[in-house]
Amino acid sequence: MKKIVSLIMLWVVSIGMLYADNVEFTANAPDVVISGEQFRLTFTVNTMKVKDFRAPSITDFEVLMGPSRSQQTSTQIINGNVSSSSSLTYTYVLSAQKEGTFTIPGAVIKVDGEEYKSNSVTVKVLPPDQSNGIGGRGTSQQGNSSSSASSNISNKDLFMTATVNKTKVHEQEAILLTYKIYTVLNLTELQGGKMPDLKGFHTQEVSLPRNKTFSLEHYQGRNYRTLVWSQYVLFPQQTGKLEIPSITYTGIIEQPNRNIDPFDAFFNGGSAYVSIRKQIVTPKVSIEVVPLPTNKPESFGGAVGDFSLTSSINSKTVKTGDAVTVKIVLSGTGNMKLIDTPEVKFPSDFEVYDPKVDNKFSLTQSGLTGNKVFEYLAIPRHAGKYTIPGVEFTYFDLNSNTYKTLKTESYEVNVDKGKGDASQVLANFTNKEDVKHLGKDILYIKLGDTTLKQKDEFLFGSLSYYLWYVIPFACFVGLIIVGRKQALENSNAAKMRTKKANKIATKRMKLAKQLLDKNQKNEFYDEVLKALWGYISDKLNIPVSELSKDNIDYELKKSSISEELIKEFINLLNDCEFARYAPGDVTSAMDKIYSSAIAMISKIEDSFKH
Repeated sequence: MKKIVSLIMLWVVSIGMLYADNVEFTANAPDVVISGEQFRLTFTVNTMKVKDFRAPSITDFEVLMGPSRSQQTSTQIINGNVSSSSSLTYTYVLSAQKEGTFTIPGAVIKVDGEEYKSNSVTVKVLPPDQSNGIGGRGTSQQGNSSSSASSNISNKDLFMTATVNKTKVHEQEAILLTYKIYTVLNLTELQGGKMPDLKGFHTQEVSLPRNKTFSLEHYQGRNYRTLVWSQYVLFPQQTGKLEIPSITYTGIIEQPNRNIDPFDAFFNGGSAYVSIRKQIVTPKVSIEVVPLPTNKPESFGGAVGDFSLTSSINSKTVKTGDAVTVKIVLSGTGNMKLIDTPEVKFPSDFEVYDPKVDNKFSLTQSGLTGNKVFEYLAIPRHAGKYTIPGVEFTYFDLNSNTYKTLKTESYEVNVDKGKGDASQVLANFTNKEDVKHLGKDILYIKLGDTTLKQKDEFLFGSLSYYLWYVIPFACFVGLIIVGRKQALENSNAAKMRTKKANKIATKRMKLAKQLLDKNQKNEFYDEVLKALWGYISDKLNIPVSELSKDNIDYELKKSSISEELIKEFINLLNDCEFARYAPGDVTSAMDKIYSSAIAMISKIEDSFKH
């Protein structure tokens, strides 16, 4: 019996300690109030066992009432399980007497002998509205009687601002563009307002919460309800004076219907409110973009911001035929998406593959922040000691307005002889062709009868004699003409790259077909994406590292490609990226992507020809 009593006592003590450990004591007050306005300050604790409540010292506000104590209890029954909760709330009614930002310290309570202190709260007090005594809540208040119709709603009662954090920047320096709503009316909806294509900028939209809430702000003598509607980070791509055009929105405003009695509307089904549409035009914004200093180092690849650089290697001792992986991590904030891939100069005896780039950055109000990881793969073909030199990376530092060069360490790699006779192997590393064995290239000289016989025909002065002069001369002239034509075409690198875009894409799609037949999912989608991105890169003469879906859209429109075809191409890129990780019928999805990619390249090729 004593054991049972002891267990019950231990259980009661444990429950009491559990509740004591879970005590939550919080203070709440509005973030912003207006001078002369009353507001509530509450202190809430999630237990009824409060023995002592000590209020904080409230010196910056007038206490009109309090503390008043109230309690709440609730019980829930879910699937037969009964749960209950209770809380105590201490409420003050305060009045703001002066402008400024003030902090109210936390209150103190005692629960089961333990003291708990609430959080402090900060309240910003705005000056009173100087226009017709409007308090700034604006739920149904109007600045004057002329606000009853759309044409009479003042632009001071409802408007939007377009602001940038900088009006003078360097090329490629990030700019934060903010669109903000100011209203004293009951604005219920905002329509339209599509962001135009900004010429001269690379644009990325900042992700904002979908459920936006208004806050109070004192602006030009009035108190407005405000919210940030949208934000964009802009990277200027050219110098000079650039302009952000205005955008037109349509605001839906709910106002009392003065032509109907509210009680009559309630009982007879009428509407006590009327909706008014008001056009809102944002102002234009001018940006002055100054060029970067002309003393650019050779290793400068367009990076602007603040960066750091690190590198690593998987192993410094390998065998011929084994892979050597060098990883370079670029960290910082700036135009990360537009940065060129640094070049690692591997020894000539290494077979080098295209680097893999992994973007691990996110968009912030200061630009793109995070890491960009470059992974380089190379395979040594001969034994020996080799040096992989460090990589130089130069960026323009916005803090000091100077170019700064970062350099990674160099690596000494020992390559031991692997399987096979590596000393007799030659490889064409540029074209990745199969190796050739020298031992099979030279055959034995066959010995036999060496008796010489004189021919009876006399060559000098014959037709054959003259043809030996004429034919080589004609061939020489023909080669000069063809060579000059080819040289002119080759001199225009952009034209040659565009001309060969379809041919290169076709080769990649053939490789993708082989991967499709082998049902190698990841490699297949990688090859299709390389074909699509590579084709557009060659066709538009833009490096793949500088391509994005936004500038593809912009450049294809410049090339008079239809919007429908551009949208279809972007959707294909998205489908390909999604299908790689999507569950379901893998083979069917791969067949569909393969057919769509071939058809898309053909369509765009035909559009460029016409």
